[in-house]
Amino acid sequence: MLYTLTGTATYQEDIKKSRFLAYATAVRSPSDALRFFADQGVPEATHNCWAYRIGNEYRFNDDGEPGGTAGRPILQAIEGQLCDRVAVLVVRWFGGIKLGPGGLIRAYGGVAAQCLRSAEKEELIDEVAVDCRCDFADMAVVQSRFTAYQARIVSETFDGKGVCWGLAIPRSKEAALAEVFGNLTRGQGVWRAASD
Repeated sequence: MLYTLTGTATYQEDIKKSRFLAYATAVRSPSDALRFFADQGVPEATHNCWAYRIGNEYRFNDDGEPGGTAGRPILQAIEGQLCDRVAVLVVRWFGGIKLGPGGLIRAYGGVAAQCLRSAEKEELIDEVAVDCRCDFADMAVVQSRFTAYQARIVSETFDGKGVCWGLAIPRSKEAALAEVFGNLTRGQGVWRAASD
């Protein structure tokens, strides 16, 4: 079971006179993550180290710290807290005492993990995208069934005959809702996976 964040979380800790400030947020794409790092980064800080994981995609950056002592521990904190679709930035202001590789790994990983532990989370549900279309006469009764199947309307457009919805549906409930949709529209509605 994986989780994502419901908002942005922060955590700050001083370690041997260095200040570490972590920011974590939910992201949907690598470009969202990079934008978050650019927006939250502190140019006057000594280091702005980060990592993100979105499904099988991940990336991390040590921003001048010795290789493998900052970005990778942040990524390991994301994975250790069972998070996905999450970006974490840890900003460091150097306090004059060198921490050494082990100390850096513990500091960056520990601050990132504590930030994620304190964050509000929600379970990630494996969803499929579906495009469907039905006539105006069937619209209300079809839409009334979406909640029971945890279907979310992502987009909605109208034409001269009816409505076209873009839906996000838990994968485990898509087949059952497709059957209900077909019955309610008496086979006249259009239902197809968005990738088709």
